[in-house]
Amino acid sequence: MIVDYNLRQPEAKKQTVLSLRSLNFRVIGIGDSYNDIHMLKAAHRGILFHPPENVKREYPDFPVTESYQELKETLLRLTDDT
Repeated sequence: MIVDYNLRQPEAKKQTVLSLRSLNFRVIGIGDSYNDIHMLKAAHRGILFHPPENVKREYPDFPVTESYQELKETLLRLTDDT
């Protein structure tokens, strides 16, 4: 049974994206739920991958992909735009 925990790095995904950006990498974030939203917002581009309906409704600005093929096509389109 786990009774307690301490996060080593608050918002670790977001901090990773910000660190990569500080090194001049272009970052495309891919996530599926609320715990990924800060990362997606910090990335140059964010994509929701097979998210629940409530996340799609609350974050309509992110493109939504429902399959790996659709994700691949979206990634190729985004990388062609750069």
